[in-house]
Amino acid sequence: MKALLLIDIQNDFLPGGALAVNEGDLVVPVANRLMGQFPLTVATQDWHPVNHRSFASQHPQRNIGEVIDLDGLQQVLWPDHCVQGSHGAKLAPGLNLQGIDHVIQKGTDVEIDSYSGFFDNDHRKSTGLGTLLRDQGVQEVHLVGLATDYCVKFTALDAVSLGFETSVILEGIRGVELTSGDCARAVDEMLSAGVEVI
Repeated sequence: MKALLLIDIQNDFLPGGALAVNEGDLVVPVANRLMGQFPLTVATQDWHPVNHRSFASQHPQRNIGEVIDLDGLQQVLWPDHCVQGSHGAKLAPGLNLQGIDHVIQKGTDVEIDSYSGFFDNDHRKSTGLGTLLRDQGVQEVHLVGLATDYCVKFTALDAVSLGFETSVILEGIRGVELTSGDCARAVDEMLSAGVEVI
């Protein structure tokens, strides 16, 4: 069985949002069109506590975009975004919510970020996505969403490492591009790991 994974298609990642991805809104119609082609659709949702340590606001004298050491992990400092219960954390308007079978929330631990839909960034804890997919008999996953160079990439890499046949649909992803070329490098990294890029 195959599943469609919608990665973090949330208000804060759309134009005008706290961590806006350029053209992020363009993934919404692609996601809606694809849903009917899959027996199972699962959305991931960044769901941060208000004082999440990935937020630059939690580190005086530090700026958005800086990289710090956070308990032994490299952490990009982000603007406050996708705070639990906020408008910015909601799934995007226009997204066909009726077509989504399950929502997996991630980034809920204040101490560690979670780019991947499967695990936190140190693989300390699982989000439950892998178990959900296995219990449903899924062997193949296709990804669309935000952002190419972070949550899409890390979700795809974890999917492959867990043994899922994994594809990323290019027309349905957009990236942050903190540094020019980040998205192209992310695609190369996914290809090298065995992800099919469609």
